[in-house]
Amino acid sequence: MKNDAAFHYPLFVRGDIDGFIGIFIDNLVNLLLITGLCLSLGMPAALVFGSILPGTALSVLAGNIFYSWQARKLAVKEQRLDVTALPYGINTVSLFAYFGFIIAPVYMQTHDAYLAWKVGVAACFVSGVFEGLGAFVGDTIRRITPRAALLSTLAGIAIAFIALNHVFPLWDKPIIAFVPLAFILVEYFSHAKLPFKIPAGLYALLAGGIIAWSMGAMDKNALIRSTETVAVYIPPFTGIEIIQGFKEITPYLAIAIPMGILSFFGTLQNIESAAAAGDEFPAMPALAMNGIGTIVGSLFGSPFPTTVYIGHPGWKALGARAGYSIINGTVMSLICFTGFMGVIAGIVPLEAGYPILLWIGIVITAQAFQATPAAHAPAVALGLLPAISSWGLSVLKQFIGARGLCPSGDVNSVICESLPQLKGIIYFAEGPMLTAMFLTAVGVYLVEKRFLKAFYWTLPLIVCSFFGFIHSPAVGINTAGPITAGYVLFACVVLGVHVYTKKTNAA
Repeated sequence: MKNDAAFHYPLFVRGDIDGFIGIFIDNLVNLLLITGLCLSLGMPAALVFGSILPGTALSVLAGNIFYSWQARKLAVKEQRLDVTALPYGINTVSLFAYFGFIIAPVYMQTHDAYLAWKVGVAACFVSGVFEGLGAFVGDTIRRITPRAALLSTLAGIAIAFIALNHVFPLWDKPIIAFVPLAFILVEYFSHAKLPFKIPAGLYALLAGGIIAWSMGAMDKNALIRSTETVAVYIPPFTGIEIIQGFKEITPYLAIAIPMGILSFFGTLQNIESAAAAGDEFPAMPALAMNGIGTIVGSLFGSPFPTTVYIGHPGWKALGARAGYSIINGTVMSLICFTGFMGVIAGIVPLEAGYPILLWIGIVITAQAFQATPAAHAPAVALGLLPAISSWGLSVLKQFIGARGLCPSGDVNSVICESLPQLKGIIYFAEGPMLTAMFLTAVGVYLVEKRFLKAFYWTLPLIVCSFFGFIHSPAVGINTAGPITAGYVLFACVVLGVHVYTKKTNAA
């Protein structure tokens, strides 16, 4: 019989410092992005530093505490000193999906930063609920959905909104950005260890900051002004704001619900990865906490979901155990609860952090091809197109708005008149998460010559387009127009081929 009382699992070990540096760099870049994106959109500093960042930190802290406790519990149960907590933090893919597909569109339509934020926290709440429900129904969803359909959906956002969106600034300021880019690509492509075992992300931020300041590319006055945000911020309870956001959330459920489901699947895969590395955590509580953490963030002002990170075996190899998780949550909270994030954003140029995002976008896209059968590659490639189109449409709308080409606000009509060959992007780009998932699933079963299953996956395309969840800027009856009829014809062809091949094979 094991003597649990005599077993001692230390609070902190030396490897926790290495693990903390690695995961903190990822979270810090996300905080820099949240700060920069929200402020550049026009959100008041009081909203960003008083609600969004503290709420985000609280969700990260809650998850880090739980996963650290879970690791300690497993260590005591199995009498092992090498148990490593699941890494947890801001969901980078969801960050860009929520900002690009929900917050920014609401703001551009209404020019009301607070309404955009309210819809964002409401969507974040919904996403958290579906993340948590995944702990109970996820196996069924996973069984009927091809892996390529899930990974391709993530990859589309990763290649467009994470990688491509942050490549251009690197080439715009190469003197500042290329040294950080070199550090990131050298370590992550080659897996070579850099001097003093310092993570490439830290080298990137330090090098980019030093170069930018030495060139005079940073604004000293902006840094001084950023100290005005330093104060004590208590995350406010935003239950009323979530209820208010629900009034406008319907068009964005096609983003919030799939993101919650995809986050669940990603967490499940990361739990399996941890098990392969020797740490077999109970799945249901780990999955449920993934959703609870996101809900906690939304209830206290964060419109950006959190999730279990990929890479548990990497943190384990660094010697990190349970303590790195506690350190990460604590430091994140101190930065956000004091408003010091504004000072960090004034010190570190975003171009120093963008190479990390480029890598994240690349590795998520590569995983969509590597973790699925090679024969499914065409289906994966098909699934990339909706998110890329959505990114392209957002660029067109920004250009039209910035040049004042549409005083009436009807941007779609300007695109139709000026670029008739791109008219279809207005419809194809709407609801990219669901479109990508369903089209990829159809593609997978066509590759496998399982035509009846391919037909079944055309049905959600028909239903979702009919009710405006995809291919329509507004939810409603038959708002996608002839696109629904087109999907019906497409489905008839697939079903016809199924019947024909069945008869041919029987003959």
